[in-house]
Amino acid sequence: MSSLDPKKRGFATRAIHAGRDHKDPHGALTSPIYMTSTFEFETAEQGGARFAGEEGGYIYSRLGNPTLTELENKLADLEGAEACLTVASGMGAITSVFWSFVAPGDEILVDETLYGCTFAYFRHGLEKFGITVRHVDMRDPENLAQEISAKTKIVYFETPANPNMRIVDIKAVSEIAHSVDARVVVDNTYMTPYLQNPITLGADIVVHSATKYLGGHGDLMAGVILSSAEDMEQIRYVGLKDMTGAVLSPMNAFLISRGLKTLELRMERHCDNAEKIAAMFEASSKVEKVYFPGLPSFEQHELAKAQMARFGGMVAFELTGGHDAGLKFLNSLDLCKIAVSLGDAETLIEHPASMTHSPYEPEERAKYGITEGLVRISAGLENATDILADLEQALARV
Repeated sequence: MSSLDPKKRGFATRAIHAGRDHKDPHGALTSPIYMTSTFEFETAEQGGARFAGEEGGYIYSRLGNPTLTELENKLADLEGAEACLTVASGMGAITSVFWSFVAPGDEILVDETLYGCTFAYFRHGLEKFGITVRHVDMRDPENLAQEISAKTKIVYFETPANPNMRIVDIKAVSEIAHSVDARVVVDNTYMTPYLQNPITLGADIVVHSATKYLGGHGDLMAGVILSSAEDMEQIRYVGLKDMTGAVLSPMNAFLISRGLKTLELRMERHCDNAEKIAAMFEASSKVEKVYFPGLPSFEQHELAKAQMARFGGMVAFELTGGHDAGLKFLNSLDLCKIAVSLGDAETLIEHPASMTHSPYEPEERAKYGITEGLVRISAGLENATDILADLEQALARV
């Protein structure tokens, strides 16, 4: 394997070097941040040609910006996609995709477990505009095969799902969806391109909350969309430009590019720490159940091994004693921080039922596998011994 072929270089090498196709006139190793809203044209004719799509080049930062372009090229390389679009948040990514491809009378099929705001957008948002949203347990692809029809325009799921770590067979579900010409959209936030590549398994569109692992430092908001060049034309010029306006700032694009340089190193540490946390919880008599794809006891462990390089940095668990025990556990922590989001350097812990998944009604959470006692941990980058010590002393107080 030649190191001279950029496509065959290792992940960390591409995360550092891919996307940049120019040399700075001043010799700067790090690309400048193009903090500009608009771009000047050499002539009026050139401006008209760019607006008409007859000539390439930048017009206005809502449509494109050199700092964003460099990041988008890098992410497309890492995810194995033809095209990438960066936007202002993970929800900006999801809404930009759906406003591009659905219309009144259409149907979308989604998995039973979704991030709370995604659930709210589908059920409390899209349905108001005459779009049918139906939940299907996609852990078994046969369930999708029975429910899908010619009316289905998009099949959407997270894998692993937030917060209970359900896994969906990307390849099998994509084959079923494509039999009726439906697009497959996968939220790959939990895994990142380092651990899982849905497009290579058959998905059409991948979304990320880049606020999480891609940025990696808890200091920005951003979203990512990856797809074919043809689909991206629609998403960029309809979903983003006209429907959401969820434009990413060049400063945040720069910060994500910087974060990507250490993504492989960080993900390895996140995975290592999550495995140790999951093993500790599984051995505790105070923990009723642990949800982590890397445990042999996890129901979908074999599928996880088949489509994920490692098992990620997220762990969910239920304490014996349910809701009250969970809250007491959180309030007993010192090093680990009670906070939503994930993928930061700090270990973060939260209670989904009252926090990230509160948009669900209680009966909906019960129906879709988000119990009142579930606790979610994002394993940080601290020394594992320190994380485990904090978790152990909190367990002792429950």
